[in-house]
Amino acid sequence: MSDPVGLIGASGGMQDAQRASPQPAKPHDGPTFKDLLIKNIDEVNKLQQDATRAVEDLAAGRRDDIEGVLLATAKADTAFKALQATRNKVVEAYQEIQRMPV
Repeated sequence: MSDPVGLIGASGGMQDAQRASPQPAKPHDGPTFKDLLIKNIDEVNKLQQDATRAVEDLAAGRRDDIEGVLLATAKADTAFKALQATRNKVVEAYQEIQRMPV
């Protein structure tokens, strides 16, 4: 059995681990969840702006490729749905944490 949290000591098992003081968290080198979320929100926003611009250009006659407009709209829709699913999972996890007894 692996010990992902580091609670099981090599010599005394769980009892020694419970008496020991907790170790400080190690800093990580990768981006934080917040950074990734903001990056993805910006990307979805850009895709939606591109799709809106493509539809407006098509309606104004500055563009004649319907396939490109449909593709831009589909990309924006898919990206938004993925972002919305992520938001729903985060809210669901938050609500689950709130229901935990203290």
